[in-house]
Amino acid sequence: MTTDTNALVQAAADLSNRPDDGPLVLTTDDAPGFKVVRVIGLVRGNTIRARHVGKDIIAAFRTLVGGEIVEYTKLMAESREQSLDRMRAEAFARGANGILGARMTTSTVMGGAAEILAYGTAVVLEPAEH
Repeated sequence: MTTDTNALVQAAADLSNRPDDGPLVLTTDDAPGFKVVRVIGLVRGNTIRARHVGKDIIAAFRTLVGGEIVEYTKLMAESREQSLDRMRAEAFARGANGILGARMTTSTVMGGAAEILAYGTAVVLEPAEH
């Protein structure tokens, strides 16, 4: 990655810097109403998050009474958004206006820490002619 790409990806790491617009992200392999004019290639974004001891204690109490563990739900939702933002930032930096075949995966890195990875194919889209 170039220095400009690194700066965009690092800016996307801060949730307060979320892009308002940017590449269209689709889980499908095509974009209805658009044609792919150039395939740029694989783009990805990831984050690794660890649990917080204080929130673990609250979560442990919630497991006793049942229900949603809101602290972990929030942590994972923020992690997914951050990974998507980093993927979009890389695609934008490489000149894409779309990402096709977007996927997400989660893996345990160590006890109490998980990685969220978003990946897809960066493309340049143009409106399809009717």
